[in-house]
Amino acid sequence: MPGKFRVSLTHAKDNSDKATVAFVVPNAALGSGQDTRVFLSVEGVRLSQQGHADDIREEGFAPLAELMANFAKAGGKIYVCSPCFKRRKLDENNLIAGATIVDGAKLVEFLADGSRCISY
Repeated sequence: MPGKFRVSLTHAKDNSDKATVAFVVPNAALGSGQDTRVFLSVEGVRLSQQGHADDIREEGFAPLAELMANFAKAGGKIYVCSPCFKRRKLDENNLIAGATIVDGAKLVEFLADGSRCISY
Protein backbone atom coordinates (compact mmCIF):
# COMPACT_ATOMS: atom_id res chain seq x y z
CA MET A 1 0.00 0.00 0.00
CA PRO A 2 1.46 3.39 -0.93
CA GLY A 3 2.30 5.99 1.67
CA LYS A 4 0.61 9.35 1.74
CA PHE A 5 2.44 12.56 0.92
CA ARG A 6 0.89 16.02 1.09
CA VAL A 7 2.10 19.44 -0.06
CA SER A 8 0.56 22.72 1.06
CA LEU A 9 1.25 25.68 -1.23
CA THR A 10 0.37 29.29 -0.42
CA HIS A 11 2.27 30.97 -3.27
CA ALA A 12 2.01 31.53 -7.02
CA LYS A 13 3.61 34.41 -8.91
CA ASP A 14 4.32 36.15 -5.59
CA ASN A 15 7.04 33.51 -4.99
CA SER A 16 7.60 31.52 -8.15
CA ASP A 17 10.55 29.63 -6.64
CA LYS A 18 8.37 28.13 -3.89
CA ALA A 19 5.53 27.49 -6.33
CA THR A 20 7.84 25.60 -8.66
CA VAL A 21 9.53 23.48 -6.00
CA ALA A 22 6.09 22.74 -4.55
CA PHE A 23 5.36 20.79 -7.75
CA VAL A 24 8.83 19.30 -8.26
CA VAL A 25 8.57 17.48 -4.92
CA PRO A 26 5.07 15.99 -5.43
CA ASN A 27 6.04 14.77 -8.89
CA ALA A 28 8.94 12.92 -7.27
CA ALA A 29 6.60 11.56 -4.59
CA LEU A 30 4.18 10.25 -7.23
CA GLY A 31 7.11 8.71 -9.06
CA SER A 32 8.02 6.77 -5.94
CA GLY A 33 4.50 5.40 -5.52
CA GLN A 34 3.14 7.80 -2.90
CA ASP A 35 -0.54 8.80 -2.78
CA THR A 36 0.21 12.49 -3.40
CA ARG A 37 -1.99 15.56 -3.07
CA VAL A 38 -1.32 19.28 -3.26
CA PHE A 39 -3.44 21.77 -1.32
CA LEU A 40 -3.53 25.30 -2.76
CA SER A 41 -4.49 28.14 -0.44
CA VAL A 42 -4.00 31.90 -0.08
CA GLU A 43 -2.23 33.12 -3.30
CA GLY A 44 -1.57 29.52 -4.36
CA VAL A 45 -5.20 29.17 -5.49
CA ARG A 46 -4.38 31.33 -8.50
CA LEU A 47 -2.44 28.35 -9.91
CA SER A 48 -5.76 26.50 -10.25
CA GLN A 49 -6.63 28.76 -13.17
CA GLN A 50 -5.71 27.70 -16.71
CA GLY A 51 -2.87 29.83 -18.03
CA HIS A 52 -1.80 31.37 -14.72
CA ALA A 53 1.39 29.29 -14.46
CA ASP A 54 2.30 29.58 -18.15
CA ASP A 55 4.97 32.25 -17.65
CA ILE A 56 6.47 30.88 -14.41
CA ARG A 57 9.92 29.48 -15.12
CA GLU A 58 12.65 29.07 -12.52
CA GLU A 59 16.20 28.42 -13.67
CA GLY A 60 17.18 24.78 -13.29
CA PHE A 61 13.59 23.48 -13.29
CA ALA A 62 10.98 22.57 -15.87
CA PRO A 63 8.34 25.29 -16.41
CA LEU A 64 5.72 25.28 -13.66
CA ALA A 65 2.83 24.67 -16.08
CA GLU A 66 4.61 21.54 -17.33
CA LEU A 67 5.26 20.31 -13.77
CA MET A 68 1.60 20.82 -12.88
CA ALA A 69 0.34 19.09 -16.04
CA ASN A 70 2.66 16.13 -15.43
CA PHE A 71 1.43 15.89 -11.85
CA ALA A 72 -2.21 15.73 -12.95
CA LYS A 73 -1.47 13.26 -15.78
CA ALA A 74 0.27 10.96 -13.29
CA GLY A 75 -2.84 10.90 -11.08
CA GLY A 76 -1.91 13.60 -8.59
CA LYS A 77 -4.80 15.50 -7.05
CA ILE A 78 -4.87 19.25 -6.48
CA TYR A 79 -7.21 20.58 -3.82
CA VAL A 80 -8.14 24.26 -3.98
CA CYS A 81 -9.27 26.13 -0.85
CA SER A 82 -12.83 27.28 -1.49
CA PRO A 83 -12.80 30.44 0.70
CA CYS A 84 -9.44 31.55 -0.76
CA PHE A 85 -10.73 30.87 -4.29
CA LYS A 86 -13.94 32.82 -3.71
CA ARG A 87 -12.13 35.72 -2.04
CA ARG A 88 -10.08 36.18 -5.21
CA LYS A 89 -13.18 35.89 -7.41
CA LEU A 90 -11.64 33.20 -9.61
CA ASP A 91 -13.50 31.23 -12.26
CA GLU A 92 -14.67 27.69 -11.43
CA ASN A 93 -15.03 27.03 -15.17
CA ASN A 94 -11.32 27.75 -15.72
CA LEU A 95 -9.81 25.07 -13.46
CA ILE A 96 -6.71 23.17 -14.54
CA ALA A 97 -6.75 19.39 -14.92
CA GLY A 98 -6.67 17.59 -11.58
CA ALA A 99 -7.97 20.56 -9.56
CA THR A 100 -10.98 20.33 -7.24
CA ILE A 101 -12.37 23.11 -5.08
CA VAL A 102 -12.77 21.90 -1.50
CA ASP A 103 -14.00 23.26 1.81
CA GLY A 104 -12.37 23.44 5.23
CA ALA A 105 -13.44 19.92 6.17
CA LYS A 106 -11.35 18.55 3.33
CA LEU A 107 -8.34 20.45 4.67
CA VAL A 108 -8.83 18.84 8.07
CA GLU A 109 -9.09 15.42 6.39
CA PHE A 110 -6.04 16.30 4.28
CA LEU A 111 -3.85 16.82 7.35
CA ALA A 112 -5.49 14.70 10.05
CA ASP A 113 -4.75 11.29 8.57
CA GLY A 114 -1.14 11.32 9.73
CA SER A 115 0.25 11.94 6.23
CA ARG A 116 3.65 13.47 5.76
CA CYS A 117 3.21 17.09 4.74
CA ILE A 118 5.53 19.82 3.53
CA SER A 119 4.55 23.46 3.13
CA TYR A 120 5.72 26.11 0.71
